[in-house]
Amino acid sequence: MKPKIYIDGKEGTTGLQIYERLGAREDIDLLLIDEEKRKDVEERKKLLNAADLVFLCLPDAAAKEAVALIENDHTRVIDASTAHRTAKGWVYGFPEFYRYPGEVIGQATRVANPGCHATGFLSSTMPLVSLHILPKDYPLTCYSLTGYSGGGKKMIAEYESGEKGKDLYSPRIYGTNLRHKHLNEMRKISGLDQPPVFCPVVDDYYKGMATTIMLHNKYLLGQPTAKEIYHILMAYYAGQKLISVRYEEEGGMLPANALAGSDRLELVVCGHEEQTIVTALFDNLGKGASGAAVQNMNIMLGLDETTGLHLG
Repeated sequence: MKPKIYIDGKEGTTGLQIYERLGAREDIDLLLIDEEKRKDVEERKKLLNAADLVFLCLPDAAAKEAVALIENDHTRVIDASTAHRTAKGWVYGFPEFYRYPGEVIGQATRVANPGCHATGFLSSTMPLVSLHILPKDYPLTCYSLTGYSGGGKKMIAEYESGEKGKDLYSPRIYGTNLRHKHLNEMRKISGLDQPPVFCPVVDDYYKGMATTIMLHNKYLLGQPTAKEIYHILMAYYAGQKLISVRYEEEGGMLPANALAGSDRLELVVCGHEEQTIVTALFDNLGKGASGAAVQNMNIMLGLDETTGLHLG
């Protein structure tokens, strides 16, 4: 019998992208709510409890309410909101961080899908902390450039309006109160003692991310060069299907939309003996959201993790 899958919040940006990856698959049974009843609590409750696995593509409060509507012990949940990423009893859905993801994510009933900025930050930081190369008390700084689709339907409409203001044609720094909602998971999952000073930037292109951390090598264990950090990260991610690592020797430009349309992530290491930057290039709607959610679903269902994903 095919597993029954329900997307609660299919109309949002993340939900639509998950549906795009699942709609044509023949190895699952996708449950769809009547368009006129998509905000009907009782109808949603019926589908939430009928499904074997549910994606929650909802605001935080609504995601918590949806979990409370599940009254059985068989419906498994992947939550794409911020609500449960550091919550007790929830598994953090970054498969590449587990030696045996099938025994962690694959056995979980509640999985929290990572945030987009957090995905970029953690992909470079978490390995270096776990290997004790990056000290837990390092005063880390991170900036993260994203396309406007990461802001959801309202921001997409603003950028695609024929009457948009001139400020929307340039990069815009946001989260200037330094309390971005991804900081809790960035600190907890990385193992750092304190969150980074984090500077997100949104620009006038649809999708794609470049999330960069900056390192003074003399404060790292063993004072590795940039080239050595590249080899360390290469070894950490050896054999992974969705994360790759390369070293940029030429000092060229790194376009933030380089992996737009893909569900992969590429770490690019740049620098020299004294300083290093590591940049995660990926799609905020791919490995940063919907692609990661489908990857987690595949693992939870015992399928190859790349099934239905865009690997180009």
